[in-house]
Amino acid sequence: MDAADRGARHGTIPIVDFDAYRLGGADDAVPGERLQELREEVRRAFTEVGFVYLKNTGIEQDEVDHVMAVSKKFFQLPAEEKRPFSRGSYSNSVNHGWVSLERESLNPRRPGDLKEAFNTTSLREDIEWPSDGVDDFRATLVTFYKRCMKLSLRVLRVMALSLGIDPDVFLKAHRQIGCEENGSTLRSLYYPPVKSERVKEDQIRCGEHSDYGSITLLFQSREGGLQVLNRKGKFISAPSISGTVLVNIADLMQRWTSDVFVSAIHRVLLPPGGDSRTRQSLAFFVQPDDNVMITCVDESNKYPPVKCVDYLQSRFSDTYGRN
Repeated sequence: MDAADRGARHGTIPIVDFDAYRLGGADDAVPGERLQELREEVRRAFTEVGFVYLKNTGIEQDEVDHVMAVSKKFFQLPAEEKRPFSRGSYSNSVNHGWVSLERESLNPRRPGDLKEAFNTTSLREDIEWPSDGVDDFRATLVTFYKRCMKLSLRVLRVMALSLGIDPDVFLKAHRQIGCEENGSTLRSLYYPPVKSERVKEDQIRCGEHSDYGSITLLFQSREGGLQVLNRKGKFISAPSISGTVLVNIADLMQRWTSDVFVSAIHRVLLPPGGDSRTRQSLAFFVQPDDNVMITCVDESNKYPPVKCVDYLQSRFSDTYGRN
């Protein structure tokens, strides 16, 4: 029994070796036997848990560490220097830019989340980015965005094959990633030290939620706190594992696959008392193109068709509407 099988059977998050289809490898030259094994491991993880750790993806740990180090320089700037780059300030992309502490409530029943973020949604060269003290901020995030984009398309291909459908069903729906017609977003997330005397009742670093679009790629710093709700209704830890990316199913993909793939609830808890370390993560939220109509791939019509942009706008309204 391999690691993926053991993890799924016990309700934990399995680890799957993606080496056969890693970045830098040939797109269509994966040996049939290894591809079949990879398809089965990915399908098992996404149907039984909704999350999977992928190792040997081609994105190395030093790349992730560099992006986090550059991002941290930005987050440590005074608020007045970050404010001009706030989310909502960019006319071409409403989701691009800085999100301040407690601005989001991913669980609307809780106070605002104790995190900041910078969303990279627009790759246009004619928009202004922070530069004072973080000269390589734009280049670093845009480069990593493109790396995540390439990896996500490979993951989507394997997912389609695991369902026995033509990979173009998913790939054609994501042709515009990196363009204004697609909302896929790289979020650099920063969880500052928590001062226990200032924490509000029921406040945590990130409230319980599921993601919105197709899939999410997540890279975490060593500090813990992420938990995933498994199929047994129990929150389990999803720690950082060096050299891996944690991939999860999002809500549109669950609709798209008629609930074959599972979009799991997750959250980030407060650190233990006395733990003053910051936490960082990089999340690449993969969305279908804005005008794609999501219909059940098995033609069951279990869910009514929905246009991607309409669905995402309704979810963003839930997240930001109270503030």
